[in-house]
Amino acid sequence: MNDVIEMPRRESAGLVANEVNRFSVSEIRDRVNLVQQVMKAVMQKDTHYGTIPGTPKPTLYKPGAEQLCVTFRIAQEYRIEDLSDALVARFRVICVGRHQPTGMALGEGAGECSSAEEKYKWRGALCAEEFDLTPETMRRIKFAKGRQGGIDKKTQIRTEAADLANTILKMACKRAMIAMTLNVTAASDIFTQDIEDLPEELRAHESTGAPVSDPALRSKWVNAARAAPDADALQKVWTDGLAEIKPTGDMTAYDEFKAAVAARGTDFKKPEPKAMADFDATYTPE
Repeated sequence: MNDVIEMPRRESAGLVANEVNRFSVSEIRDRVNLVQQVMKAVMQKDTHYGTIPGTPKPTLYKPGAEQLCVTFRIAQEYRIEDLSDALVARFRVICVGRHQPTGMALGEGAGECSSAEEKYKWRGALCAEEFDLTPETMRRIKFAKGRQGGIDKKTQIRTEAADLANTILKMACKRAMIAMTLNVTAASDIFTQDIEDLPEELRAHESTGAPVSDPALRSKWVNAARAAPDADALQKVWTDGLAEIKPTGDMTAYDEFKAAVAARGTDFKKPEPKAMADFDATYTPE
């Protein structure tokens, strides 16, 4: 009768309100602050999240979602629906987030992936012979805008769905897990959804999680800015560099180029090249 009952300790800035089954305003504020603190102190740009041209908020990558799950002690539980057929590998996944200490379901997110998506459906032909020997219904010529303003022509053939099944399943799980993390942690006001939802030319490179960028393009114009012999030459480098970088949508190249131009401009004790500030305010990659 006199045993002491120890009540579960309430989490600070956690996800479970044990006493009253609801959060106070201060607790919600603490949770948002914790997400922002983790983003600043633990997450690294271009690894855990990244800013993609044309998007107003940072994009959350899978490593960043994993960091938030560790922070809030969220375990992932997957429900997988196989919608594949003989020609297409397709999976729909529901990721349930559970509170690790209590097992309580906190929320869920859905994700789907199919080998019929453009980036999985086709691959480049290894040689002209492979393209010629592939049935016409299983091959195509893909036209794309080239870096120098021209048109690139690529020969492509259909991929085998079975070869991509594991990749498609993992991608569906990834999308569902990131969606769940944003839903459960209420971090959607800080991050946007995974980059898969963006147009192909603005997607991050999936193998690295880093935004698409051309090192050669960056190096070319950064070095040109640093080598400018005077202010007039620097102005021309700025104008010519923008003309080449802007159509690519390469924000990494743009940021580094701009910094190099500004740094070189201080050597000449003149203002930054004309309209740099105005361009910054209105710049929208094509």
